[in-house]
Amino acid sequence: MWQNVAFILIGLGVLVLIGWAVQGFFMASEIPLLIRIAVGIIGAGVLILVGIAIKDRLKRAKTEDFKEVER
Repeated sequence: MWQNVAFILIGLGVLVLIGWAVQGFFMASEIPLLIRIAVGIIGAGVLILVGIAIKDRLKRAKTEDFKEVER
């Protein structure tokens, strides 16, 4: 149980740091607007692909049949 709490706290901390870095990147006026838009589009595409992969893996996990494994 405590291991799950630790993983959640680490994940939240990493998300906060990533959010802070992303905000700094997108608010920086010295970076051209076109580059910021391109990075945003790439980031959205990566997030969509990760979401699809997780969804597909969870769907397949429900239908997998392990013959020699007891549940």
